[in-house]
Amino acid sequence: MPMDLADKRAELQRRNEAALAGGGPERVRRQRDAGKLSARERLDLLFDEGTFEEIDRLVAHDCTDFGMEKQKVPGDGFVTGYGRIDGRPAYAFAHDFTVFGGSLSLRNAQKVCKIMDLAIKTGAPVVGLNDSGGARIHEGVASLGGYAEIFLRNTLASGVVPQISAVMGPCAGGAVYSPAITDFVFMVNQTSHMFVTGPDVIRTVTHEQISKEKLGGARAHNEISGSAHFLADDDRHCLQMIRELLSFLPSNNLDDPPHRASTDSPDRVDPELDDVVPAESDVPYDIKDIAARVVDDAYLFEVQEHYASNIVIGFARLAGRPVGIVANQPSVLAGCLDIDASLKGARFVRFCDAFNIPIITFEDVPGFLPGSDQEHGGIIKHGAKLLYAYCEATVPKITVITRKAYGGAYCVMGSKHVRTDINFAYPTAEIAVMGPEGAVNILYRRELAAADEPDQFRSEKVEEFRMQFANPYQAAERGWIDEVIEPRQTRAKLVRALRMLENKTEHSPRKKHGNIPL
Repeated sequence: MPMDLADKRAELQRRNEAALAGGGPERVRRQRDAGKLSARERLDLLFDEGTFEEIDRLVAHDCTDFGMEKQKVPGDGFVTGYGRIDGRPAYAFAHDFTVFGGSLSLRNAQKVCKIMDLAIKTGAPVVGLNDSGGARIHEGVASLGGYAEIFLRNTLASGVVPQISAVMGPCAGGAVYSPAITDFVFMVNQTSHMFVTGPDVIRTVTHEQISKEKLGGARAHNEISGSAHFLADDDRHCLQMIRELLSFLPSNNLDDPPHRASTDSPDRVDPELDDVVPAESDVPYDIKDIAARVVDDAYLFEVQEHYASNIVIGFARLAGRPVGIVANQPSVLAGCLDIDASLKGARFVRFCDAFNIPIITFEDVPGFLPGSDQEHGGIIKHGAKLLYAYCEATVPKITVITRKAYGGAYCVMGSKHVRTDINFAYPTAEIAVMGPEGAVNILYRRELAAADEPDQFRSEKVEEFRMQFANPYQAAERGWIDEVIEPRQTRAKLVRALRMLENKTEHSPRKKHGNIPL
């Protein structure tokens, strides 16, 4: 007999319940015992309450090898769908580790591709919550093809909609390349791991003994490799940070970043800023003390806080408008640019440019870090990436030189010559080819060798050079500094400049794409 309406409803309910149960109570318990939330719990915390709508809940794999035809769970280990985050549309997928270890099959890969295609069509961010054993071995090349289809979508969506990855469990082998292509990667301390080849393979091939945590844990990728951007304490903290990050970002590359009302006066003057930069050029200070005093409510949402600390990047607001902050950090390596700092800054600048976020640069840089390790590691090509990113960027760009701006590093860090719109300098700014001591040693080499008292002669010439060149006024006389300002005026000057640049348009020569020095 055909099923009546009650039977059909019961069948739907049974299938939905099977999907919601995932891998069953025991596997869910093991997930929680490992300090992790379930896939659905994560999505509930990510999206505004009651807004998540699931897609493809009843998808199942069609593998018949290795007895897989007898093991089918509706949803096939991935939860995908859409909803609202902070009131705005967003898409997400979450691996359910309780079903086949969250492994990727052809069918659940198609689920991910479906929501990514929708995200591109509708112009909304995509968040991936990764917790997976990798490719489903039972399916062979079909699973690998699924990964490649996702990688293609990641690439097509890049620069179109924000893409955020959270590694909230294992992520190994080819699976790591989807997060790597996305804009920002979050990891959870102690419970997430990411590596191309795991400890067992490394031990077999190279005989090196290393733990999962040291090889690919959250701290390893936040502090050493730079492959992750944020370090979370636990799942809840991770999802909270993702929501906060999205609050600074537009939904797509055609939208403006979301404006928020601010009670922090745009004309606020801060006399204490006048004393942050030391009078002595070799005394360190914390550039965050300047950035925090300038932005709304003294709040900087820092990106890659634990990596390449000689440069600071992050999001903040000025008069309610999101901006990207790039700042040399004089308290670490004297603020020198090295390979890691160049890569960190370049990627952030390009992201801001792709998504219409103005770039504010605080510059105090004595140059590129010297040394054979840097030269042999490719500081030339890596430093060129940061230069390329600044030159390429067409969003509003404003630079504040707080102290040192020497040599090629002056050019790179948002100088007027790379299409920066407004350039300010403090009276403490030193803009020159190099520092006074180095310049005197080169310019007066013969005189120093012949001098009766070379130390006194050197001191006199250093002071002469400092007075003549190590200041902001030669650059200001040539129009490369638009205004020398008192530090206390920084916030008001930046807000007014941003308002002036609000309708800025700038176009580069027509081309398919440039050839950034990778």
